[in-house]
Amino acid sequence: MQHLLKKLSRVRHHQIDPLTTRERQIARIMAEGLTNKEIAQRLRLTEGTVKVHLHRIYRKLGIANRTALAILAHTNFAKHLH
Repeated sequence: MQHLLKKLSRVRHHQIDPLTTRERQIARIMAEGLTNKEIAQRLRLTEGTVKVHLHRIYRKLGIANRTALAILAHTNFAKHLH
């Protein structure tokens, strides 16, 4: 966990800014604890589309999974996801 927090602390604001509006929306909803299926239903997307967006978010932010994204969303970077 400490390794993850150190890595997240190195994420710079300019790395978050490139997220599209939809990616920020999905990241915010995912951080609420919703599953991919629930996110898809809420946004009227397919579950596959949500997975693609999440994969792009992970790649852009240099993180590996939704746990890291949730932690990131609940840190001082959260303002960039809204």
